Amino acid sequence: MSSPTDSSAEAAPRHDAMREQLLSDVSACLGSALLQSHINVGNDLCVRVATDTWATSAAALKTSLGFDYFCFLSAIDWLPSPFGKGEEDPTAEPVERDTEIKQGLAGGETRLQVFARIVNHRTHVGITMKADVPDATPVVPSWVSVFTGANWHEREAHEMFGISFAGHPDLRNMYLPTDFEGHPLRKDFPLLARMVKPWPGIVDVEPLPGGGDEDDAEGSAE
Repeated sequence: MSSPTDSSAEAAPRHDAMREQLLSDVSACLGSALLQSHINVGNDLCVRVATDTWATSAAALKTSLGFDYFCFLSAIDWLPSPFGKGEEDPTAEPVERDTEIKQGLAGGETRLQVFARIVNHRTHVGITMKADVPDATPVVPSWVSVFTGANWHEREAHEMFGISFAGHPDLRNMYLPTDFEGHPLRKDFPLLARMVKPWPGIVDVEPLPGGGDEDDAEGSAE
């Protein structure tokens, strides 16, 4: 006889009626521009839209569904870092690294994606939007005409990821010299400081007396 914790009711996935209805409304609003979606139950709705509709989809959600508050816009590089994690010791023997690109919630087809967060200020419900950035020509439409506050965010994404935003009035660098080469938040950008010495968090720690490390070492030697 199964216990209450083993019941099928416990094993069944939970539902989020509010976001399921929201997804239905978003689907009706965006039509074929909506490519894929994911409901994080009790937390968020993530939708991926066609790249060429990146700005028009945001405008439609703002006008038709009341998502009128812009939170942020950024980008993500799904390429696994060829250099490993920052906290790994660069002096250690190199290991074979996973090179498969996995685009996360709501899927994707490209290495780079843009994503943004908008909220309905009346219902206090937010939605996360994302779109693929073409690999050959990393350009997506600008949101500046929809949300003026996207200006600074798009400049940062352009500088750090090398993504251009068509229609943006001024994609100047904010942090780096204008002649700086490369985009520091791309996974394949070499962080030279990490190649010549370990991350500062890596330190030699003396084992505590009686901690078992010495006994384990002796046992393995035997």
